[in-house]
Amino acid sequence: MLEGLRDVISLDHLRRIAAWSHELSEPEAERARRGIIEKTYAKGAFICHQGDRFECWAGVVSGLIKVATMSDSGKQVTLAGVPESGWFGEGSVLKHEPRRYDLVALRESRLALMDAATFFWLYEHSVGFNRFLVCQLNERVGHFIGQVENDRMLDAPARVARALATIFNPALYPGVGQSIAITQEEIGLLSGLSRQVTNQALKMLEAAGVLTVGRGGVTVRDRTDLLAYRTRD
Repeated sequence: MLEGLRDVISLDHLRRIAAWSHELSEPEAERARRGIIEKTYAKGAFICHQGDRFECWAGVVSGLIKVATMSDSGKQVTLAGVPESGWFGEGSVLKHEPRRYDLVALRESRLALMDAATFFWLYEHSVGFNRFLVCQLNERVGHFIGQVENDRMLDAPARVARALATIFNPALYPGVGQSIAITQEEIGLLSGLSRQVTNQALKMLEAAGVLTVGRGGVTVRDRTDLLAYRTRD
């Protein structure tokens, strides 16, 4: 995957873009940074398609990525949005399997790509890295269990609230904080809703005091409010 791409990142840069690297010893961090290169994808570009062998563990240095799949009926189902500071794809790397989803850049995005050999070296040698993976996988299980409820039981405002709650998850995306630069179009793509419906849903969420919509994005007071939101009858 990374053959022919020789420009690797510095140790200081690794510390900035990967919160998990703070758990590594100096030799482990050095090994990690030598196994990572960066690549930029244009808005709308497919990073990989469902069924591809994308044999890298990836982190979002800047931008926003959509993880999606296609149902048996041909409907596209959004599984997650990955903002800056998020790392994803560890399950596919661990299982040596093709990707079960599409990865799409919702805006121009720069990814840090760790080759599989480096990933497995850290997996075999680093207690800190394994601690991170356990926490990461645990958070993903909780997210995807909730995703079933989102698709089957929630109306539009609650679906938007849950989609945003995922992005504001500090365990998965520690760099987001309480505000994110995101457009209504992008929120709609992550929620599986039209831009018009997304706009109405955001207005309802703002009126309920769950979030604030600004020109540049969205600010939340408390992520738990997003998770707990239900449309008032």
